[in-house]
Amino acid sequence: MYTRDDEPTIYGLIPEAEIKREKAPRHVSKFRDDAKGDYVKLKDDHKTMGQAKVPVRQPESFMKKHEKEPVLPDRRTFKYPDEERKRPPVPTTKEQPLMGLKTSKNFITNNAVQNITSVPRMPQKVYVDTRGGHKNLLEPSGLEPVYVHRKDYGETPKYLEKRKDEMKRAQEEYDAYIAEHFRRGAMRSLSGEERQAILQGLKTNWEEIHDQYQGLSVVTDTAPKKNRKERMEAEMKQLERDIETIERHNVIYIGN
Repeated sequence: MYTRDDEPTIYGLIPEAEIKREKAPRHVSKFRDDAKGDYVKLKDDHKTMGQAKVPVRQPESFMKKHEKEPVLPDRRTFKYPDEERKRPPVPTTKEQPLMGLKTSKNFITNNAVQNITSVPRMPQKVYVDTRGGHKNLLEPSGLEPVYVHRKDYGETPKYLEKRKDEMKRAQEEYDAYIAEHFRRGAMRSLSGEERQAILQGLKTNWEEIHDQYQGLSVVTDTAPKKNRKERMEAEMKQLERDIETIERHNVIYIGN
């Protein structure tokens, strides 16, 4: 039965289960150990309190005059990087200019002829990378395809041609060496059927050893179990290397 709003009810007598909120796991940075190491490494000892034991000078290494004063580098003559572009100095009051020099050049006509015969200059290509309008040249930035205008664009480099000739020469020498051994009967090549039979035999051996390896116990608590497992692993690795070698080479030579 309910009571008035300002009075409790019988439902308040039933204890409610406390809801516990699980906290999220604390975040730990992966750089924490590095940061701690850097902090300890860069921390200076005896920075504020001084050294625990002040080192004492030896009698023969007494302090001399001006010992703690900073040593300045040797005096050098300073020159600006653009010293060659520097204009001549302003003439002094004692220097008298040359008087009475006249020229017969008509500057008005000369300027008109130069402007008429001059070729208009192409504007520089620039790009703007900031909101304030900061400009940069486009050609040295790498955004302009300048290499397509070179004379040797699209041609094979000389060092690749040289390497190709060397590989061709080495292959010819190798073929001559193999032909000489075939002529003397000291070497023969495996046929396709023999190569396939050897490859199939190696795969069959690997499958048999792998089946035996799968039947081994998981726990190798004795020396014979451990030795047998290591021996079978070594045999499977050797068979895998042999299979890879035969699959990679289509022609296999055998010496008699």
